[in-house]
Amino acid sequence: MSDSLPFLTTGLPGVGGVIKSRPEDFFVEELPSYEPSGSGTHIYAQIEKKGLGTREALDRIARALNVQRRDIGTAGVIDAQAVARQWISIEHIQPERLEQLSLAEVRVLKTSRHTNKLKPGHLRGNRFVVRLRQLAMPPEEALTVAEKVLAILTTRGVPNYFGPQRFGNHRNNHLLGRALAHNDAEEFMDEFLGRPNAEFDSPAVFKARSLYEQGQYEEAVKNWPHQFADHRRALRAILAGKGKKKRGLFTVDKHLQGLFISAYQSDLFNRILANRMPNIDKVLQGDMAYKHDNGACFRVEQPEAEQPRCDRFEISPTGPLIGQRTTRLTGPAGEIENPILEAESLGESESGHMKRLGARGGRRSLRFQPRNASLKSGLDDLGPYLELRFELDAGCYATTLISEITKDRTSETTEESAGSEG
Repeated sequence: MSDSLPFLTTGLPGVGGVIKSRPEDFFVEELPSYEPSGSGTHIYAQIEKKGLGTREALDRIARALNVQRRDIGTAGVIDAQAVARQWISIEHIQPERLEQLSLAEVRVLKTSRHTNKLKPGHLRGNRFVVRLRQLAMPPEEALTVAEKVLAILTTRGVPNYFGPQRFGNHRNNHLLGRALAHNDAEEFMDEFLGRPNAEFDSPAVFKARSLYEQGQYEEAVKNWPHQFADHRRALRAILAGKGKKKRGLFTVDKHLQGLFISAYQSDLFNRILANRMPNIDKVLQGDMAYKHDNGACFRVEQPEAEQPRCDRFEISPTGPLIGQRTTRLTGPAGEIENPILEAESLGESESGHMKRLGARGGRRSLRFQPRNASLKSGLDDLGPYLELRFELDAGCYATTLISEITKDRTSETTEESAGSEG
């Protein structure tokens, strides 16, 4: 994700500041799509975790209960650097076992029963309480500026950019996805195993990538850190195939390949959204408009008739999640979007590769609206802070909203957004 993606509120200064000075500074609570019914074979538990990612929390719970990790249902994934409340489900287990669970950094708040397993997407949204510290101006001044920014964002919407974690620690997941879409094994392996970057790579990873670039594949295998199993496995396959890089591609986990394709979709969406800025609250002829009440899309034929609905935040213009099921824009809207897509040379063959890796295609709103938003300044043991409270729909990034207030995209760290698209 580019640090230069345009802000909507460029006419107002940033208040600066940092988030997540400690986990308590970033509180998030899932808002489920439905409440457990109270009966059924699946036990639902609301857990609270502190400074622990969802995947690590599930691993610990699975070990403690002697169940398989895959048997634990969740609606979303939440960042480690937070205090987070979310729901999990496990079938055919006594609720007392969950209620008595004693784990460091994880506690069970309440349990209930339901008739089905909790799955990704069973999520209405998330509630956030975020404290900004080390502000670039006095707290009261920051509060005044932030209130002006938030008023614009609530009325016009927040640019619905995909956050930086989509693009990986090496910031190249979208490039890997593009190579997969074009079935270019050589380009994929060169990006996956080579192209060292001292800004993002640890010293060990930098060395492993450098050795690959030099053609020293055996030495590169030895230097990839243990947790990079896919990288080591791909290198061994290339060695076994006497340098044929397609052999390496065959070994890369299909789920991981799907994440790369998703990052490619996300990058294209972000680029097109940036081209529509700052007019994300204006529908054009030929747009596919998103209906916020039910998620359906329709073609805009008469923008002047639809604009009042857009002003009321009933509908919004959309950008593409590219794939076989992506509806292309026409007219003035298409003149903005289509040149970017056409430059990618994505034909039926490329769309087929993407579909096989889970990217069906679709459209995504260019903006989102924060709900129940409020601000206040305060003082605690770490000093002055600016506190933001708001609710967002699933799939929207809190840090994208926060960066409009701070005017600092580098603060958009590793927040993970629940929900799947494309």
